[in-house]
Amino acid sequence: MSEQLHLAPPPIWQSLEAVESSARACRDCQLCQSRTNVVFSAGNAKAKLMIIAEAPGRNEDEAGVPFVGRAGKLFDKILEAGRIDREKEIYLCNVVKCRPPNNRPPAKAEIQACRKYLEAQLELVRPALILVAGATAVEAILDVKDPISRIRGTWFDCQFGAKVMPVFHPTYLLRNDSKEIGSPKWLMWQDIQEVRKQLDLLN
Repeated sequence: MSEQLHLAPPPIWQSLEAVESSARACRDCQLCQSRTNVVFSAGNAKAKLMIIAEAPGRNEDEAGVPFVGRAGKLFDKILEAGRIDREKEIYLCNVVKCRPPNNRPPAKAEIQACRKYLEAQLELVRPALILVAGATAVEAILDVKDPISRIRGTWFDCQFGAKVMPVFHPTYLLRNDSKEIGSPKWLMWQDIQEVRKQLDLLN
């Protein structure tokens, strides 16, 4: 029997504020025991672009904000180079809202326990475009296990009515610093240019 069957049906939230309030009080998995802050979201709730990463890291847990620290600074530079405004054009969140100990990948049970919050965010924000950063986010949204190096830069249709593109997580790019043609950073630049093009078409 799957773990999913043991979870109560998700509530019907009328606003992101209500979802966030529930998430901040959540004790549905063991991550609540070690968190400093619930890291719910950042950015514009009316944005056409949503970026979903895997889980908060140490800096995010301390600040209560997604995409801060070294990876966040690199992420900001990537967005700036692609002429994408972090505050106005993006809604940022994670698959799980609490930091896994030692920044390990979230467990399946933790992802499942937190999924109601992510699905509520998708339903209430209703983005036209979604970037999924990192393998955990790709599997959670697209239900595929292909390496990101193989499927990055490709638009997929998903059940939420948005076009979804897998991209490298900024943490991965920190470990792969080359900007040569074909490198992960170079590929990320191509992907961000494509996202900017799609945003311009939507506008």
